[in-house]
Amino acid sequence: MNRPRARNALGYVFVSELLEALARLREDRQVRVLLFRSGVKGVFCAGADLKEREQMSEAEVGVFVQRLRGLMNDIASSAVMGLIETTRGLLPGAGGTQRLPRCLGVALAKELIFTGRRLNGVQAQALGLVNHTVAQNEEGDAAYHQARALAQEILPQVDIASGMAIEEMCYAQNIPTRDRLEGMAAFREKRPPKFVGK
Repeated sequence: MNRPRARNALGYVFVSELLEALARLREDRQVRVLLFRSGVKGVFCAGADLKEREQMSEAEVGVFVQRLRGLMNDIASSAVMGLIETTRGLLPGAGGTQRLPRCLGVALAKELIFTGRRLNGVQAQALGLVNHTVAQNEEGDAAYHQARALAQEILPQVDIASGMAIEEMCYAQNIPTRDRLEGMAAFREKRPPKFVGK
């Protein structure tokens, strides 16, 4: 992934390109493991492109989120992690909300979702959100080398279809809210959001 100005944020064109690449790779019978790697030093992916999404109509947001969900479904997806969407008036999407309770338990999952707290790699590993952490090397690709080593052991696929369906239903309720729009405006304007519960 190499979208430096947007920190690899997932915008409409970027998601389309990733879906097209996955479709091509799916036809290649020699491909057994796929690794996603960032060409942007110090960043893997900033998440959804909120600046782009703010310009979309409600209908466009619905279509885009469905495409993004499809991408996450296809890929079964020294990092900083967090479901920070709640700090922007959004619902954590693309399956994140359904995987957390299984890893953490419902109470801690809710705490992370409601607070939007960010975790470094060591904290995420301690909670069981990630399997491995690695010290960064000079080239900035230590995680990539660890992933390559793990790719030698192809893990069984995880069926997340039910969780994705639930997330789709919940996100559809979030799209028309004023708080979602306020959260995205606050992000663009670099200020704290003023939510009204509507």
